[in-house]
Amino acid sequence: MNNILIILSILMILSVLSSKVSHRYGFPSLILFLGIGMMAGSDGIGGIHFANYALSQNVGIIALVFILFSGGLETEWDEIRNQIFSGLSLSTIGVLISTVIVGLFATYFLGLTWVQGLLLGAIVSPTDAAAVFMILRSGNLSVKKNLKSIVELESGSNDPICVFLVINLIEIIKLNTFSEVHILLLFLQQMCLGILLGIFFASFSRYLLNKVHLESTGLYPVLTIGIVLLNFSLCEEIGGNGFLSVYINGLIIAKNKLPIKDHLSFFHEGIAWNMQVVMFITFGLLVNPNQVIAITDKGTYTALILLFVARPVSVFISLHKSKLSFLDKMMIAWMGLRGAIPIVLATYPIIAKVENGHLIFNIVFFVVISSVLLQGTTIHLLGKIFLKK
Repeated sequence: MNNILIILSILMILSVLSSKVSHRYGFPSLILFLGIGMMAGSDGIGGIHFANYALSQNVGIIALVFILFSGGLETEWDEIRNQIFSGLSLSTIGVLISTVIVGLFATYFLGLTWVQGLLLGAIVSPTDAAAVFMILRSGNLSVKKNLKSIVELESGSNDPICVFLVINLIEIIKLNTFSEVHILLLFLQQMCLGILLGIFFASFSRYLLNKVHLESTGLYPVLTIGIVLLNFSLCEEIGGNGFLSVYINGLIIAKNKLPIKDHLSFFHEGIAWNMQVVMFITFGLLVNPNQVIAITDKGTYTALILLFVARPVSVFISLHKSKLSFLDKMMIAWMGLRGAIPIVLATYPIIAKVENGHLIFNIVFFVVISSVLLQGTTIHLLGKIFLKK
């Protein structure tokens, strides 16, 4: 146990200190977190052998729960109120369009079956809350507030449809059959239950935080941790989407005035950062760099199609009724970073023992690295250029 704690503590300290470097030079922190995990892994100097995909998936899910709640808690309602239609359009229509475009490419050029191709498309299509919140909320980023709000709302609300698509596509692969009506009804069920339980638990949280006078201020964050975990797990247990539910919970709490709101925001921001560090180090340990290098060509082609074709096309079609300018839409397209959620989703095919599951995982990891390196390091510069237009 002591050896494990020593290794974990060193990795976390290095990750936190590396964030200082990333902030100063505009280099995305999550790449450094992943890099530290990879260096500690079996192919790195640490030599730690770790290949537990189920554990990594669970770590990622729990981390995303708190990251989404914190993201909702830190979102100003006045900023997103007028952007709801645009954000939800991107998180639904945009995801479907991107999934189809990447799926067609993977089917015809990567040698995957059409269902496997769509599965890859569904996994890489969602913008990632962890990456988006981390980069867009950095103090030195020059981007219009309304554009930030749209992408943040998209990243917080597109997880449900992506998780839904991935699970059902895997089911189609395993059973070799599907029912359009059943899939549609199941999707509506997950969305509706997620929204309703998010509203319920937000009201429940507000009531407890306002009415229950605890002896210690430090107990209020503990109370919210319990509520968030109950919100997610209960929603998932009855067939709803827990990710959407906890994000809505955070959004509604942020909308209301609470006597300890600032205290809760600081606490959950710290929890979210801790979860990001643990999650990305875990994913870094999980990946085998040699296997990722072996699919560099396929990963590069997929990343280029996603970033320069699928994402822009999905943005322009989803936002065709908005009054945003051409440059604003291009900026939104470029701000759609990939990160933790695609990697979490990429573990599903492996755990389900889907054919080409490891290939899909390695391509997804390559795409995430490419997205953060290309987009994360240039958003600040493009923001300055576009703001002058």
